[in-house]
Amino acid sequence: MFGQEDFLARQYFNDGEFEKAMIYYENLVDRIPRRSDYAENLVTCYQQLEQYTKAEEFLRKRLSSIASYPTLFVDLGQNYRLQDSLSVAREYYEKAHETVLENPNFGYAIGFRFQRYTLLEDALRAFTKAMELNPQLNYGLQIARIYGEQGKIDQMFNAYLDIVEQPDSPKENTMQRIDYYLSDNSQGENNQILRKILLQRAQRSPNILWNELLSWLFVKQHQFYNAFAQEKAIYKRAEGMSLERMSNLGEMALDKDAPEDAKEIFEYILKNGTDAVILLNAQLNLIDIDLMELGEARIAKARKKYEELESQYGYQSETLQLQIAYANFLTFKDDNPGKGQDVLKHALELPLSRYSEAYVKLALGDILVYDRKFNEALILFSQIQKRLKNDVLGQEARFKVAQTSFYKSDFDWALTQLKVLRGSTSQLIANDAMQLSLLIADNTFEDSTQTALKKYARADLLAYQNKTEEAIESLETIIEEHKGEQIEDEAMLKLGELYFSKKDYNQAKLNLRKVIEFYPQGILADDAHFALGELYRKELNDPERAKTHYERIIYDFQDSYYYPQAQKQFRILRGDIVN
Repeated sequence: MFGQEDFLARQYFNDGEFEKAMIYYENLVDRIPRRSDYAENLVTCYQQLEQYTKAEEFLRKRLSSIASYPTLFVDLGQNYRLQDSLSVAREYYEKAHETVLENPNFGYAIGFRFQRYTLLEDALRAFTKAMELNPQLNYGLQIARIYGEQGKIDQMFNAYLDIVEQPDSPKENTMQRIDYYLSDNSQGENNQILRKILLQRAQRSPNILWNELLSWLFVKQHQFYNAFAQEKAIYKRAEGMSLERMSNLGEMALDKDAPEDAKEIFEYILKNGTDAVILLNAQLNLIDIDLMELGEARIAKARKKYEELESQYGYQSETLQLQIAYANFLTFKDDNPGKGQDVLKHALELPLSRYSEAYVKLALGDILVYDRKFNEALILFSQIQKRLKNDVLGQEARFKVAQTSFYKSDFDWALTQLKVLRGSTSQLIANDAMQLSLLIADNTFEDSTQTALKKYARADLLAYQNKTEEAIESLETIIEEHKGEQIEDEAMLKLGELYFSKKDYNQAKLNLRKVIEFYPQGILADDAHFALGELYRKELNDPERAKTHYERIIYDFQDSYYYPQAQKQFRILRGDIVN
């Protein structure tokens, strides 16, 4: 019976049926007077029903009972405040403050109650007085949060930074709270306030914490060169420090399309580093940066550098990234898949963990697909899939089984694998699986001979092999010979992507626009809108048109994989503060 009353009381209360909830809470409070949540909800019911006299009588009765607690003074004051009796309300608020003077340990409960009623100055007063009277108390997080609610951003940041500066502070949690008020835009008002505060603190104190936080802020704003300056200062001042932070910064810069900044960072690591793995990573990243502009001379230079690194490091379990990078270069840049396979088969002879072995086999499988050795690739992918069945790596291997089966026109087996992957824990794998599954299903339903689909699979393989011109020619033939068929929008989208990779932005734009003009409600319309948004934003410097395409995804394709990214970019282009 009690459990049912509790359930009904909460249900009526949450539904706003306060008269019914009141009846149940009156019974519950009589039976269990110590339950403060019942008492608080009963008072709320009285106040929602404007039965202020009942609320006052109840609160006064509790004040004189065994269940008395100082927060009841705040509740009584709030009851008068709701009746616009502000002077009487103030009398009870002051009584609450007096209890903090008598016992600072009441500071948290009193401050929290004031905060709940949005009496923020009173809440601050309670928290700060309690800390002043008992330095062992720490309500810094509560104080910072109140400053944030008041819009006092500089005071809020200072309060949070005071917490971060303390040893054994909840640094990660506090930084998340700071991050909430920042955007990726260095010109954002809050970003500039924090930058100024951090610079002032760095000038006043030699603590490298301020350099670390400045670096963190610059990374958030994609100002990697500025972050690099802070990381150099940290490295010079911290005795025996690893360059791992610097290496991570370089990789972030590379990931965010800042190769020049990344290059300087990795060159600094080469001059100053001693750790073999970090030095190797820097050299591999510098090769990748150099290969961003392809040409015979650059490929020859990279080939020579890889040979030198292989001679220097040899084959070790700790430096597998060298063998994987070298094999991928040989295959996808130097068109020498045979040698790439030899490198990885040699690596598989090393004593490897099951994850390391899986990474090498995945890379080897990719190279075998490039070399059209589909059955050998399928064996490797299937081994990983079985060995790491519930791991994301196993799911990636299953997708590669489906993709390889697609390339060899074994569409039924590809579909069998893809059905399993729709529930993948990786959203990217699940999305790719759904796209490939729909491509096969749609083009099989319309054409049982799968003629167009087989042509598309061959074109897709050519694109995978970096035979871009041949792939483009094949896709244009598909569009010409299968006009109006299901395959057409797939071919147009792929053409747009290939022209984008060639930096032929006009042709990329033309083909992507065809997708949304001819198939505005098709399954690839959101892909085309997002690709156009990125094209206009990143390459054509036309933020207004980019915004239009992101907006279409937000309003017309809310289930799209691209929805969160489109929403974020749209808000940034509109000038909103975005975390």
